[in-house]
Amino acid sequence: MKRELNLLDATLLVAGSMIGSGIFIVSADITRHSGSAGWLIAVWLIGGFMTLIAALSYGELSAMYPKAGGQYVYLKEAYNPLTAFLYGWSLFAVIQTGTIAAVGVSFSKFLAYLVPQVSEDLVLFSVGSFHVSPAQVLAIGIIFFLTWANTKGVKGGKVIQAIFTLTKLLSIIGLIIFGFIYFKPQVWNVNWTQAWDLQRITKDGSLLSYEGLPAIGGALASALVGAIMSYEAWNNVTFVAGEITNPRKNIGLSLLFGTLLVTLIYVLLNIMFTAVLPLHEIATAEKDRVGIGASHAIFGSEGTVIIALLIMVATFGCNNGLILAGARVYYSMAKDGLFFRRTAKLNRHSVPAVALWAQFLMASLLCLSGKYGDLLDMITFIAVLFYVLTIGGVFILRVRQPAAERPYKAVGYPILPAVYILLGLSFCILLIIYKPGFTWPGLIITLIGVPLYYLQKKPLKL
Repeated sequence: MKRELNLLDATLLVAGSMIGSGIFIVSADITRHSGSAGWLIAVWLIGGFMTLIAALSYGELSAMYPKAGGQYVYLKEAYNPLTAFLYGWSLFAVIQTGTIAAVGVSFSKFLAYLVPQVSEDLVLFSVGSFHVSPAQVLAIGIIFFLTWANTKGVKGGKVIQAIFTLTKLLSIIGLIIFGFIYFKPQVWNVNWTQAWDLQRITKDGSLLSYEGLPAIGGALASALVGAIMSYEAWNNVTFVAGEITNPRKNIGLSLLFGTLLVTLIYVLLNIMFTAVLPLHEIATAEKDRVGIGASHAIFGSEGTVIIALLIMVATFGCNNGLILAGARVYYSMAKDGLFFRRTAKLNRHSVPAVALWAQFLMASLLCLSGKYGDLLDMITFIAVLFYVLTIGGVFILRVRQPAAERPYKAVGYPILPAVYILLGLSFCILLIIYKPGFTWPGLIITLIGVPLYYLQKKPLKL
C-alpha cells in the first residue's frame, strides 16, 4: 500500500465519515425522549465526550499497530483472532455496509426534493411482493460510482473526500451562522425557560414525566442512540493506517482533531435549532427532518432546496469515506486467512479492489432489503460493544506488553478509558432492558460469526 494520506487527509476522513444525514434528523427523536433544550444539548455533549475519550484511547493502539485494518488488528492483538473476526464479520454484515446503504438511500431521499421521480415512495419495478424504488436503485448507483472511483487508487478517493468534506463543513458552518443571525428571541426564551426538565414529548405534543431512576436511565439511553449513531464511523481512519504517512503520530492526531471538530459542529448546530424552532416543532418535525424545518425558518421556501443540497453533499462525502476505509478491514482479514482469499490482493493502483467490490455487493443487497433503517438501530449497539472491548484492550496490552513501544499514550489513562467503558456498558445494558429490538438482532448477527470463523480457518478460495 502507498502512504499517500497526510494529517489533513486523515482528519478530513474522520470528520467526513462521521457527518452524514443523521445530524439533520435524529435531534427530533432525542428531543422526544429528553423533552427539553438543555437535555438535547447535554445528550450531544455526552455523545461527543464518549467519542473523544474513545478516540484518545485508540490513539495509543494506532501508534502501537499502524497497520491496515485498524480496530480489527487491535482486537486481534489484545484478545484473539476470533474476537477480531467477529468484529470484521459484524462490520461486513451490518455495521459498515448497513451504514453505506442507509447513507446512500438518504442521498436519494433528499434528491427527491429536487427530482421527485427518484422518491422512495415510488415503485420502479416489482417481483411478486418485492418492490424496488428509484431511490434504492440510485443509492446502488452512487455506491457503485464511489466504489469504482476508489479502485483507481487512494489518491482519487482522498481528493473526493477532501472536496466534499470541506464543502459540507463550510456549508454547515454557514447554516449555523445564518441561524444565529436570524435568532428568534421569543423561541429561544420559551425553549430555555425550563431547560432541564427531563420529560417525554408525545406525537401530539403533550408532556409525560419519567418516574424513577430506571425510567430516566432508559430515556437517556434511548436519546443517546441517535447521537452516538451520528458520531459513528470516527474510527474509520484506523482502517487505512497502511496508507497514512507517519501513522504513529498522524492517526492519533487526526482522531483528536476530527472528533473535536465534529462535536463542536454538532453542538452548535443543535443550539441553533433551539434558536429558530420551538421545541415541539423539533420533536414533531415531519419524518424527523429537523434540518429542513430549521432551514425553512431561516431562508423561507428556498430553505428546502438549500438543506437538500447540503445533505446530498454530506451523504456523498460520508459514503466515500466509509467505502474507502471499510474495504481495508476485509483485506486484513483475508491476509489472516479469515475472508475470501482474493480480497487479500491489491490491484495495480495498490488498493484492495476485490474487497471494495465485495463490500459494494453486500451494501447493495442491504439497499434492496429496504431494512436500512432497522439496520442502523442495530449498528449503534454493536459498535459501542466493540468500542468497549477495544478500549479494554488498552488495559490488557499495558499488562501483557508493558515494554512495548508506545509513541503515544492514551490521555487520562487509566481514568478516562475506564470512564468510557463504564458509560459504554451502561448504555448497552440500558438498551438491552429498554430497547431489546435494537440489541438482540444485532447480537444474533454478531454471534453468527462464531461458526463462520471455524469454517474459515483456512482461506476461502473465492
